[in-house]
Amino acid sequence: MSIAGNINDLKKETESIGITLIAVSKTKSNDEVMEAYNAGQRLFGENMVQELVEKYESLPKDIQWHLIGHLQSNKVKYIAPFVTMIQSVDSLKLLQEIDKYGQKNNRVIDCLLQVHIADEETKFGLDFDEAIELLRADEFAAMKHIRIRGLMGIATNTENEKQIKEEFYELKTFFDGIKQSFFRKETSFDTLSMGMSSDYKIAIEQGSNMVRLGSTIFGQRVIKHWKNN
Repeated sequence: MSIAGNINDLKKETESIGITLIAVSKTKSNDEVMEAYNAGQRLFGENMVQELVEKYESLPKDIQWHLIGHLQSNKVKYIAPFVTMIQSVDSLKLLQEIDKYGQKNNRVIDCLLQVHIADEETKFGLDFDEAIELLRADEFAAMKHIRIRGLMGIATNTENEKQIKEEFYELKTFFDGIKQSFFRKETSFDTLSMGMSSDYKIAIEQGSNMVRLGSTIFGQRVIKHWKNN
């Protein structure tokens, strides 16, 4: 099926149940992004800063760009002027840098805290205790140019559906607890981003309201190799 056909099918599947669809366009050409755009998709996710900046500069300005990959503090300045959401906040230091550049650009930048739920050391993210510690920090309380919209997590890359289900369940339970403890009066804390092409149906069953889909939309073919972030 075509990219446009995939988008249309996924929108029928997700929009009716309140799921936000992020099209993961890393390594995809501008033409492929435009095919999804012309099918009505406006939210796109990128993993690397350089690729994100290049696409932002050359593609329609009403696209909402989400940074979903690991972000180094020294790269924040390149995306702070335009990024819609940074989904991969995994340290207080990084959040402070985002806040600093939010102030410099006179904007509040929406962020998700990335929580480590996978049984894999290679995945980034805060553990549960670290996330709570960050939210309790005086430095966090002083920030005026970031807004925590919710949590993001990546499940273990495994075919064991029971394990994936348990990891997503734990993150949804943690999300509910964090909302109750820290964001009870803030309706903006509303986003639980979990689920990729291989496991998004399980994620939705476990309470995700934002999924990040690449190969389900664009297929597996890599058009272009980008330099490392």
